[in-house]
Amino acid sequence: MSGLVLKLGPKERVLINGAVIENGDRRSRLSIVTPNANILRLRDAIHPEEVNTPVRRVCYIAQLVLSGDAQKEDAKLQLLRGIEQLSQVLTDHDSRTLLTTASEEVLDGKYYQALKALRGLLPREERLLAAARV
Repeated sequence: MSGLVLKLGPKERVLINGAVIENGDRRSRLSIVTPNANILRLRDAIHPEEVNTPVRRVCYIAQLVLSGDAQKEDAKLQLLRGIEQLSQVLTDHDSRTLLTTASEEVLDGKYYQALKALRGLLPREERLLAAARV
């Protein structure tokens, strides 16, 4: 992830290569120059009890790689299967674009970017599930 810039709010926490880092009392910027560093903003993290929808399940797998709790090669296959399953249901153009991006990023070993693309599907999934409940 060479060139990634994190903008952190006061007391915001981020997980970088397995270490939790907490920002101080003021806003700050961190430049991540190490390629392929595993980064996860803890405010964006999905907690295990929140993994209750198909998109959240796939996001959670990517998140486990970033937190160091899953092996990249094991997760890669699970992510690609999950993305394929989602692509059978989410057939609109915008969803397809995000799923294609996520798949390409997984194949390139860029799990942060894959997670970012997959998180773009969460609002759409929420709307679909809400409509199904009515």
